[in-house]
Amino acid sequence: MTLNVGELVAALPDESPKEPSANAALHELLSSLSHKKLPVGSLTRFWILGSMQAKIAAAYLAYWIRSSYATADEKERQLNETHLAAAVKVLGGMTYMRGAIMKIGQLLGAYPKVLPEQFMETLSKLHFEAPPMHYALMREHLRNELGRDPEEVFEEFDTRAFAAASLGQVHRARLQSGERVAVKVQYPNIAATIRSDFRNMKALLTPMRLSADWDNLRDQFDDSRRMLETETDYEAEADHLRRASAAFEESDQIVVPKVFDEYSTRRVLTMEHVDGVHLEEFLATNPSQSLRDHFGTLIMRSGFRVCGRARMWYADPHPGNFLFGSDGRLGFIDFGCCRVFSDEDWDYMCECTEAFYEGEEAVRRVLVRAMARESADQVDPGHMRCALDLASWVNGCLVQEEPFDFGSEAYVQEGVELVTEAVRKHYMRSMPLNNWLFKNFLGVRSILYKLRARVDMKSIGDAETRNIRG
Repeated sequence: MTLNVGELVAALPDESPKEPSANAALHELLSSLSHKKLPVGSLTRFWILGSMQAKIAAAYLAYWIRSSYATADEKERQLNETHLAAAVKVLGGMTYMRGAIMKIGQLLGAYPKVLPEQFMETLSKLHFEAPPMHYALMREHLRNELGRDPEEVFEEFDTRAFAAASLGQVHRARLQSGERVAVKVQYPNIAATIRSDFRNMKALLTPMRLSADWDNLRDQFDDSRRMLETETDYEAEADHLRRASAAFEESDQIVVPKVFDEYSTRRVLTMEHVDGVHLEEFLATNPSQSLRDHFGTLIMRSGFRVCGRARMWYADPHPGNFLFGSDGRLGFIDFGCCRVFSDEDWDYMCECTEAFYEGEEAVRRVLVRAMARESADQVDPGHMRCALDLASWVNGCLVQEEPFDFGSEAYVQEGVELVTEAVRKHYMRSMPLNNWLFKNFLGVRSILYKLRARVDMKSIGDAETRNIRG
């Protein structure tokens, strides 16, 4: 279903109760979005979020009233239209707010079967198709970071961003030495919006302070905040890129862009330009099954390799962060959301890997640690069973002798049902590190599902886990 971009402008939330939302024609869309400065204050962002929720509720209330007198076919049509209208409102609001709120939208739009199809298709645009900020808003920011105007620093600099997402946008450029580069520029004040959003979210969690697991939930919440704040540190991302690049050889056909330190700062990151297309454009070419399987194998191997050799966890595998090259190489980009393993983290990863090869009793023991418990006696039996089922769902593909079909509808549905059960039964106690791990598990499986890729997981697992098992 095609997104009506004129509706996206109208869907922009009000900044105050008295300010009307924009209502413009198609040519005003990018101008309306790109010229708006980020709303920073906690109260302002809380108001915008509440306004967006009210609009969504009103859309579904209107559907409920209309559908009372409609035929079955008409009800289905009206419901699809309502899903799309609500998704457009969410997209408009999250695009305006960016930051942590937009990250949540990316997560919601990443995994199949969780939301209605219209939501999934619309929210998936948040990964790399969000309207960029106008260059006039970014120019001074770039000058402050690089010390000179971009036109002086670079031989060529395209003022039109070719990709934009939750925390920044990317411009094509050429160095004085001739190399083509991608310049990633952070939105001004984005770190402040993250702090505001997390203050609001923490306030909403206040009723849970009475829970016996509040200390653990608070630790997970604080770790998630640190995770997102780390993404605003482009010097840290540059280090992640260097660590990841060292883990691959040319024969691996996995390309991690080189960093140009002279043109990078904490808020500007200049990288080698990697050729390739994103997932949707690749699938539009109707690729053969063997080519789908080839890229699926590279995507799965990339995560294993970064873990085992770079001792780092890649926690942001979504379609905007992989490029499919015409030469068969995979561009592996955007390393903002990564965790370099501490000694304690690495010990846990080694224990988890060994437990998988030792069998269920060993898995039970490591799951006690995963739930931040001292002994099995402290673990609810239902929670243990759910955790075992989730572990089996994640790792079961590693024992299958033939290539595993990640395009299986049944496999995806099983994962959705297991996660839904865990949330519904409040099985939320966990080591914070597990949130990073599971974000990767779900993200990679979502991409491979869309690819309909079949991957020899046993061969990859046996080869790559040697670096973890020692």
